[in-house]
Amino acid sequence: MSGAGRAVLAGLALTLPFWLPNPYFLHVAIMAGIFGVLALSLNLLLGYTGQLSLGHAAFFGIGAYASALLTLRLEWSFWLALPAAVALAALAGWLIGRLALKLRGAYFVLVTISFAGVVALVSVNWMELTNGPLGLPGVPAPTLGPWSLRGKPAYYYLVLAAVLLASLVCRRLVHSRIGRAFVALRENEPLAESVGVDVTHYLVLAAVVSAAMAGLAGSLYAHYTRFVSPEVFLFSYTVTMVIMVVAGGKGTLAGPLVGALIFTVLPEALRAVVSWQWQMLAYGVLLILLVVFLPRGIVPAIAAWRVRQAP
Repeated sequence: MSGAGRAVLAGLALTLPFWLPNPYFLHVAIMAGIFGVLALSLNLLLGYTGQLSLGHAAFFGIGAYASALLTLRLEWSFWLALPAAVALAALAGWLIGRLALKLRGAYFVLVTISFAGVVALVSVNWMELTNGPLGLPGVPAPTLGPWSLRGKPAYYYLVLAAVLLASLVCRRLVHSRIGRAFVALRENEPLAESVGVDVTHYLVLAAVVSAAMAGLAGSLYAHYTRFVSPEVFLFSYTVTMVIMVVAGGKGTLAGPLVGALIFTVLPEALRAVVSWQWQMLAYGVLLILLVVFLPRGIVPAIAAWRVRQAP
């Protein structure tokens, strides 16, 4: 994208609450931003190292519960609970990375699904800590000095800052020696190992950063909805993340954000015009069309089209 295009997008993002004041539309934009951070986190594993994690919702839920518990039980400030939640999710990513990344293919997928299932069971059954299926209501909204960020316009800018931070982290990683190692592992792991790439080190690093970003999204989600329950561990969240990454364009920096925007807005748009059954049908048809006609994703397809149109 040209510099002018980036400037226009930045201007639209920064001024969105002014020209889109409807609270419902702002809610959709906030959720798109949270899912954007989630999609970026999964893209580090799936898009750049080639490892499919189907338990990524566990890190999202860990971040949500950690932030909620720290602010509710210990009365921590949001600005302290947020990095603590990110650190706890990163620790979980490190543990799973050390255990699971020696495995490949279906075995790795099974371990990640099992981990998510175990964490979900803990959230349901550890009543003294998590309040079980009843969840944790009343999660406090963030404050900044005398100002509360409870309002949607203020929270939008908080989420926008998180999206920019996650994008910057991904960009710096991808365009560094670490990112080149990630891509080498994705393309040909035995060859990468033969030239001195430490496979376990880089895969665990990808898992840690990915989990930390998912924990960041979970914390933002908890303080936005102000309620956390075991539903944050639902498998549907992971499936949604995978759809966003693959449809937007895995292994690209913009693809997950484009996928998150489209697949957050699309269900809301369909809900306004068709019944629930037709929503699922339209959703499924669109996914099939994307897989058939844009197998590499939306962003790579646009990039290829621009190359063909260039003189």
